[in-house]
Order: sequence, then C-alpha cells, then structure tokens
Amino acid sequence: MIDPVGPVKATDAVRAAIGVTAPQPTSFSDTMSQVATNARDALRGGEAAAISGVSGETAVQDVVQALMGAEQQLRAAIAVRDRVVAAYQEISRMQI
Repeated sequence: MIDPVGPVKATDAVRAAIGVTAPQPTSFSDTMSQVATNARDALRGGEAAAISGVSGETAVQDVVQALMGAEQQLRAAIAVRDRVVAAYQEISRMQI
C-alpha cells in the first residue's frame, strides 16, 4: 500500500542550501507596517513609471504593468484595512 504524501518540512540545512531563510515571527504592527510600506512603494513605482512613460522614456507596456501592480497592492492594502476595521468593530460590540 502507498503511504499518503504529507507536508514537506525543510530543515535549516536545506533552507541554507537553497538560499531561503526561515520565516521570522513578527508582531501584528510589524506586519501592518510592512503591508503599508509595500503598498506605498508600489504606488510610488507606478507613479514614477507613469511620469517616465509620459516623457517617452518607458514603453507603454512597462507603464501599464507598473500601474497594474500598484493597483493590485493598493487593493490588497485596502482589503487588509477593511478586515482590521471590521474585526475592531466586532470586538467593540462584544459584551463584557
């Protein structure tokens, strides 16, 4: 009989060999800060690409890709914000 396939667990030696570091535990505020920073950087990159596209320095396809990436990051940040606000409102409605 064939055994079922379980999750693959990489050891530290395997992670070091392939160049992947083990995920470090982070706090909630660090995670939210990282989401905001990623969104900000993507928006700045999209804005810079749009400006260079208007001046003719960047191809239209590159501008569109940068703007689509920025929009995706913004939508993700907004979705995270909405979930955090909804969770806070639900907690505030709890009876003590």
